[in-house]
Amino acid sequence: MSDNVYNVLFLCNANSARSIMAEAILSRIGGGRFKALSAGSQPKGEVNPYALQLLESLGYDTSFARSKGWDEFAEPDAPEMNFIFTLCDSTANESCPIWPGHPMTALWSIPDPAKADGTEAELHLAFADAYRMLNNRISLFTNLRVALDHLALQQHLDRIGRDTAKPN
Repeated sequence: MSDNVYNVLFLCNANSARSIMAEAILSRIGGGRFKALSAGSQPKGEVNPYALQLLESLGYDTSFARSKGWDEFAEPDAPEMNFIFTLCDSTANESCPIWPGHPMTALWSIPDPAKADGTEAELHLAFADAYRMLNNRISLFTNLRVALDHLALQQHLDRIGRDTAKPN
């Protein structure tokens, strides 16, 4: 096993819910092998309170959580990314910054819980569903041997996003 720490950036539009939850999950289960980061193409400027409430109820420290733009990670002094996961279809269609170092990328589309409508219970359920999907995908990702060759690893990353999209 490599001693490298891999930088992983989770992207979505607002960087207020999905990408924040993904950053928290990978930080917890990454076993020190990954540095989790998140950003948005059009950051909202604040983290969704339902996302914070869910993470805190699951014992996460949310002091890291802030909504920020992806330009922050495209600056010359920014950490070089090894992996970038886009969590929404609309961000995948946007013109992304040029990421130094040619990171591996994959689309892991997750429905935006911040766009959910309904009762309080339905809103909480939307965030719980997004968390479950992210946790499943990130768990699979952290169990991959990163030493796989580039093409095989890309195929595994794409499969995680595609195969775990089906409801349990």
